[in-house]
Amino acid sequence: MTARAVVIGAPSSGSGKTTVATGLMAALHRRGTTVAPFKVGPDYIDPGYHTLATGRPGRNLDPVLVGAERIAPLARHGAAGAEVAVVEGVMGLFDGRLADGHGSTAQVAGLLGAPVVLVVDCRGQSRSLAALLHGFRSFDPSVRLAGVVLNRVGSARHEAVLRAAADEAGLPVLGALPRHDALAVPSRHLGLVTAAEHGPAAVAAVDAMAELAATHVDLDAVLRLAEPLPPGPAWSAADAARARIRVPEHSYPRTAVFGGPAFTFGYAEHVELLAAVGAEVVVVDPLRDEALPDGTAALVLPGGFPEEHVAALGANEPLRDAVAALAASGAPMHAECGGLLYLCESLDDAPMCGVLPATAAMTGRLTLGYRDAVALEGSSLFPAGARVAGHEFHRCAVAPRAGVPTVGAAPAWGWRSGEPEGLVTEGWVAGGVHASFLHTHPAGDPEAVSRFVAAAAETPGRR
Repeated sequence: MTARAVVIGAPSSGSGKTTVATGLMAALHRRGTTVAPFKVGPDYIDPGYHTLATGRPGRNLDPVLVGAERIAPLARHGAAGAEVAVVEGVMGLFDGRLADGHGSTAQVAGLLGAPVVLVVDCRGQSRSLAALLHGFRSFDPSVRLAGVVLNRVGSARHEAVLRAAADEAGLPVLGALPRHDALAVPSRHLGLVTAAEHGPAAVAAVDAMAELAATHVDLDAVLRLAEPLPPGPAWSAADAARARIRVPEHSYPRTAVFGGPAFTFGYAEHVELLAAVGAEVVVVDPLRDEALPDGTAALVLPGGFPEEHVAALGANEPLRDAVAALAASGAPMHAECGGLLYLCESLDDAPMCGVLPATAAMTGRLTLGYRDAVALEGSSLFPAGARVAGHEFHRCAVAPRAGVPTVGAAPAWGWRSGEPEGLVTEGWVAGGVHASFLHTHPAGDPEAVSRFVAAAAETPGRR
């Protein structure tokens, strides 16, 4: 079966893409359609709600992090066995990397050959909608704008005027959603509260989105305009790992991956690649588990919101001690953003693992953007000089503790900032530990996963 795809875009952030996309996914799923969910860009939070809506892993499509050539293969991989792929866009339709728009929803729609449904927040406008739609339709003729969903419509009269405006622009209206403030999902400093943390309330929110879409969107019309994904091979973790560094036959080093509500920022392809190159993956929830699995040879600490669970993480002293002991053994350890915070001596004054001689604290400053980074030091993930595309998104700072020697530690990354300070160095490489604020997508650098598992296979004392 070749899945058909439709992209849900918008003129800007805050237009209602997540509500419409998640509602469509859930409404279609609940009437028996097999839906593959996707999110454009590096966002980790929306895919959690997509997973709730469809029962399938929410996946990301980000040309900046994985390369444009991998977008269609990754979509075919994630859509295997599905009837339709619903792709939620990012920001405004043509917004991507600030310098050039690379990674935009429009670009991904073109790479997938998929039509775009534009979600428009109609508050405060009526016939001006025609001008907005005309502009988005004509700006880049290669992007096929196939319909519009009117969001936050104020009244029946308002809807009638908006439908007439869309007709003037030559676009069909596929749905008209009334104002729905009660649907708002709780948010915090980096966006929505994750689905894993929101628990039953997240399920209720997805239910409400599904009901909204089922009632106010023409689901059959959306399905009719969806187009088959372009032909070609699907991305495969096994193929991506082929000809890479492989662990010895039947070695299967046990690799613990942090999960649970505090550490939710991971890509589905990461675990798939770890398994493909020979790791035995075991998920650890540091809010519940007090020990690493017996024989753990490596540890992956993804991003998330440890600052929201800092008291519980600090109170779990047995696990913190186990992580520190594993790091001291030289075992490979890959920590990104939230994982980096957990490896510090403290986070907002709560005790953490003490693997790195540094303290972490939440700040009011948002650090956000893609980075073209160079590995400054060889590590269990990257050889020195390796170039990667990554993404930063955090409101926290890590400060080395004054007076503490950092013998054997070096910055993980360097990049040109375009600011007066010029070269930025960031992160830590110390022994087997690679810790950084920079998020990377393993499908863009599968060799890093292979190196990591190969290093795990050499960890002393593993079972």
